[in-house]
Amino acid sequence: MNRNLKRHPIIARTINKFAHALSFHHLFYDFAPLLRRLLSKSLRFMDSLFFSYDDNNYDDNDVVSFDHSFSDPGESLFLVSYRWWKEAVCGGRISGVDIDSGVLYSTNVQLNESRGEWDMDIGGFGESEILLGMRREGGAGTSGQEEDEEEEEDEDRVSSQGDFSLVSEWMFLTALKWHYDRTGVGNLLNEGDSAHDLFSLQIRLLYAWESNLLIIKISQKDNEIGAFNRAYSIFCTKSRMLQIWDFSGQTNHLFVNDRKMDSDQSNEILLQLQIYGLSCAVKDKEMRKDDMLVEQSRIDGPSSSASLLMNGCQDKVNLFSGVQPSFSVGRGYYGTYALGLTGLYNLGNTCFMNSAIQCLVHTPKLVNYFLGNFRKDLNFENPLGMNGKLAVAFGDLLRKLWAAGETPVAPRLFKSIISSFAPQFSGYNQHDSQEFLAFLLDGLHEDLNRVKSKPYIQAKDEEGRPDEEVADEYWENHLSRNDSIIVDLCQGQYRSTLVCPVCRKLSVTFDPFMYLSLPLPSTTLRKMTLTVLSIYGTTLPHPVTITVPNNGSFKDLVEALGKACSLRDDETLIIAEIYHNSIFRILEDSDDLIELIRDDDRLVAYRLPKDVNESPLVAFEHQQEDKSYFHSFQKFGIPLVARMFDLSKESEIHKEFLKLINPFLLPCEEFLNDDDASQKIDHDNEQMEDIVLNGVANTDDKSAFNLDAHNDFEFHLCEPSSPKKPTKLVVTWPEKMIQDCDTSILNLLPEVCNPALAPKWAQESISLYKCVDAFLKEEPLGPEDMWYCPNCKEHRQASKKLDLWRLPEILVIHLKRFSYSRFFKNKLETFVDFPIDNFDLSNYVIHKNNKVSHRYMLYAVSNHYGGMGGGHYTAFAKHGLDRWYEFDDSHVFPVTEDQIKTRAAYVLFYKRI
Repeated sequence: MNRNLKRHPIIARTINKFAHALSFHHLFYDFAPLLRRLLSKSLRFMDSLFFSYDDNNYDDNDVVSFDHSFSDPGESLFLVSYRWWKEAVCGGRISGVDIDSGVLYSTNVQLNESRGEWDMDIGGFGESEILLGMRREGGAGTSGQEEDEEEEEDEDRVSSQGDFSLVSEWMFLTALKWHYDRTGVGNLLNEGDSAHDLFSLQIRLLYAWESNLLIIKISQKDNEIGAFNRAYSIFCTKSRMLQIWDFSGQTNHLFVNDRKMDSDQSNEILLQLQIYGLSCAVKDKEMRKDDMLVEQSRIDGPSSSASLLMNGCQDKVNLFSGVQPSFSVGRGYYGTYALGLTGLYNLGNTCFMNSAIQCLVHTPKLVNYFLGNFRKDLNFENPLGMNGKLAVAFGDLLRKLWAAGETPVAPRLFKSIISSFAPQFSGYNQHDSQEFLAFLLDGLHEDLNRVKSKPYIQAKDEEGRPDEEVADEYWENHLSRNDSIIVDLCQGQYRSTLVCPVCRKLSVTFDPFMYLSLPLPSTTLRKMTLTVLSIYGTTLPHPVTITVPNNGSFKDLVEALGKACSLRDDETLIIAEIYHNSIFRILEDSDDLIELIRDDDRLVAYRLPKDVNESPLVAFEHQQEDKSYFHSFQKFGIPLVARMFDLSKESEIHKEFLKLINPFLLPCEEFLNDDDASQKIDHDNEQMEDIVLNGVANTDDKSAFNLDAHNDFEFHLCEPSSPKKPTKLVVTWPEKMIQDCDTSILNLLPEVCNPALAPKWAQESISLYKCVDAFLKEEPLGPEDMWYCPNCKEHRQASKKLDLWRLPEILVIHLKRFSYSRFFKNKLETFVDFPIDNFDLSNYVIHKNNKVSHRYMLYAVSNHYGGMGGGHYTAFAKHGLDRWYEFDDSHVFPVTEDQIKTRAAYVLFYKRI
């Protein structure tokens, strides 16, 4: 608020004067909470009016300062039907609220109307106002009395259960969700249902000390004519005293508990009141019956009854004119009213964030929590959190997404807050939705951690104790430091066992987990196509298709290709990846995984004799003159490879190259075989001396060797030889040789695999249970993860075994589709067949507890389409009992259950059955 006051000095001075006046009055402590709430709302409105601090226009560069005012939420006040509210409370949904906890107010209603001049701006008499005189009657002791159905349907009878209820925003949202859920099938509200009827009224509150009344003034000059008329239809058409129950607890601040207020200290307070589901409840017959009474009241003019005596002055400045509620209830995109079917605008590569958010905001118990009074759990003291900012930003975003009929939301403010917590998500680059989800859940946990001071706990050795005892001790120690809704719903526990390979020392720990990252084991074989070339000059390049294990290594690839080519014992294969007509890399590490080879890679296998002397490898790359540009060259074809120990003789280079291109010569040309080529070389050698190629030359080097300017080749040494890369010689082809050779064959280089052309039956498919098996499989630790054995006193490459011990209510499963190496990132397009209705992990949990179910039902999926370079994220979410929807950024549309299972499934969300 300090920042807001600095922005509005005039308001600040007014507030200071008002606070100074109240500080000397004995009622200040009763009035302060409501005043603080009012001022907070006023300043937030002024910020939104002048500085536009909202989700729809917030920028990452804006700095938002939060203080601990979140502990006093200052939520909107709602007026709803008492019967509608009681149904939700008695249904058990409103946690911490009892139907007997309200405060009853008997309310007189009066319509006052000035006979001033006609106000063209508001379309009527500007001084017309509705007065509600509320007298406190005490607790809601009679509210629990049950009435039969005939009494409830009798609108003319004075109900002992009251007419209206005042509730806070979280109470209203929770009740709205309860009514929405109980509709059952479809969960779409009919257009004529009164539950859509929400509108805002600007009201003036003051306390009439002479009559001990709380006065609510609804003035026509403060509201639009439509809103004022709707208020008139609600309050002024009843011919009896109204009963209003306050469950928000906010009106208590305006009563003085046997104290008197000085008349010169009372002021009207401007507030915004949200009215929900009441306009449509007014029956036409009741309106007709009460018309004469209302008209008589208007003719008689203002009442002089002492029960409506007011003191103080009116503030003619209405700062709240035109303010819209924090959310709206209106017509949905599909012509019906629905909750939770709101999209999120893509702010620029933020589909990863939108996908994860939509999965979380369709997690049932998480939705109920954030629609409810989640602010009571905000932790402002946790140095690992965001002082409540992240939880509040997420809660506000969730409430907007669960407002009926909302248009798509732009989550700019939320993105800025999460970027402050995890700076790697700042900017507008594409990110991993699972990585984002992990940071978000961790941040929400820290902001909502109910543990204010984390105790230090010394871990104990298992010392042969039963696993049950050790696991419970680990879990209790964890909960003593971590206690939040995220822990309640999303965290489980697994047992980790390490075994020393030398002394067999056993180490057992029980660690919490937020999600399971499952590998994708291969159960089928992968078909790969490579182009094979021979250095003998006898065969043309030809494709060879082989089948290899998808989880195999480059060694498996070479062995399978050798068998397919009938490789002799004195031969070897060198496999290279070709990119832009050059050798990009040699696949020389036999332990690298085949999955690092992408489907769109282009691989060439060179068939060479085994070289005992290890002569350097030479790669001939081809280029021809580009006639469209002066002195410009264009590369083409597959590089040809040979072994040459001496590159000092041009004649030897030329001879070796002619041998390599011999298969490409057309039959009618001069060079039909090796003998013809050798004769031509010998003739050239008689006329010139060998030229030594020294250093590195560019392709436009004027000193380059030229045997025959009309029909021969130029060779340019571009890269010196190195242990891991071949020496590159760029060959410039003359025009005549382009015509004499079939160079089109050199350009035939198929992809390793084209998934679009692969038959459907050949696509790999594995069960989600197989992924769980692979995750729990015992395996040795990597060289970089050596374990220090306390018995051997040395680091050992121990074997590790994971077991599921305690499963959470919400089970998040991450499918490890992305793999990484020194050079490449690759995505596995494996189809995972995951259960939807019954994912049973009973056989995988080693701690048997018959009281807890280990069966789960799918309710959301985060999908990733495309490759590593870009791609796009969407989400599937189950809405209601049996309907699925796809959330593609701002677009939301229904899908069938058959469409849920795709190769794009990346993060799965299950809830316990």
